[in-house]
Amino acid sequence: MQLRRRSRTTSELNTHSLNDIMFFLMLFFLIMSTMVAPSVIKINLPKTSAGKAVSKQNIVLAVDSNLQYYINDQPITFDQLKPTLTEIAGKDTAQESTIVLQASRKISVQDLVDVMTVGSDLKLKMVLATTNK
Repeated sequence: MQLRRRSRTTSELNTHSLNDIMFFLMLFFLIMSTMVAPSVIKINLPKTSAGKAVSKQNIVLAVDSNLQYYINDQPITFDQLKPTLTEIAGKDTAQESTIVLQASRKISVQDLVDVMTVGSDLKLKMVLATTNK
């Protein structure tokens, strides 16, 4: 009596297309991970009755379309820009001064770069103000 089969059947699984599927899944997750906001965790901070708030000193530097310069709504010339910023930023060294640059869209890029160079020479942080449109 013979109980064993002489020929065994083998099963095959073709995995060539799995490489493509894994590549597309990896690409999808990489793209989606860059679109996710990095600070999505909402934290309720504890409250205190003691202590004081530390605020940064913001200096508003406005340049209109006629190349007239204003620091905190006070008109100045371009030649007075560097000494005035040095004086205002140097008053309180404990706070970091940030310059909010409000430039008209009609001025040339070179004029904007000249103003930003003054801030860079003084090692001040500059932020360019924009509108949402």
